[in-house]
Amino acid sequence: MKIALIQSSLFWENPTANRNYFEEKINAIAEKVDLIVLPEMFTTGFTMNPSAVAETMQGETISWLQSFAIDKKSAITGSLIIEENNNFYNRLVFVFPSGEIQFYDKHHLFALAGEGKVYTSGTEKLIVDYLGWKICPLICYDLRFPVFARNVEDYDLLIYVANWSKPRINAWDILLKARSVENMCYTIGVNRIGIDNNGYEYVGHSQLVDFLGNYILEPQETEGVFIIALNKEKLLETRKRLGFLNDSDSFELIT
Repeated sequence: MKIALIQSSLFWENPTANRNYFEEKINAIAEKVDLIVLPEMFTTGFTMNPSAVAETMQGETISWLQSFAIDKKSAITGSLIIEENNNFYNRLVFVFPSGEIQFYDKHHLFALAGEGKVYTSGTEKLIVDYLGWKICPLICYDLRFPVFARNVEDYDLLIYVANWSKPRINAWDILLKARSVENMCYTIGVNRIGIDNNGYEYVGHSQLVDFLGNYILEPQETEGVFIIALNKEKLLETRKRLGFLNDSDSFELIT
């Protein structure tokens, strides 16, 4: 599977400007890719003012994503602010090339920024079946909580989309490797760059780590579209040979 990671700065609380920016970047991808990954809250930046910019699942950004997925014959994923039943969600959408959508609402809300005061936490983990791959998409702060990400579904690829700031970027790098090793899976992290309207700086470090903790794509600090290919056969062979997941403790996750 060939995947494009798009690392970029974001226009603050400006969905139109962000859609236009990502449209330009996606249209510039010359080769066929199977999946395009955008950052967390890619239409707005990490804002605690959802009432000003929230959309619905019938809104402009969702239609835009569906049109691109169908036109490019590629799945697209990233998170945005969705209002539903009088609640606001930091919602990751996975849009298939058919236009079909599956979604995951961020479970671990970032208390340090007050995210839990304005957004509603999701309770359901999502496993996406796509092109013979099982994909577990999660969002930013979820990275710090390994139990929620534990690979009890035998997934192949873990994806984190984020707005993870510079002061804690070392933790981002360490934890992405840890999630790969403990779950014996490929792990992708897509973060933003630039400075937001709250003055927080982001240095990216979008990356891809393999199931043994090795970089396939080392942390990137510049704006760009980074295209990588994954080999499932190599993953399965290594899992079978080492068998580490077979020795995992069983548990029940109560959310």
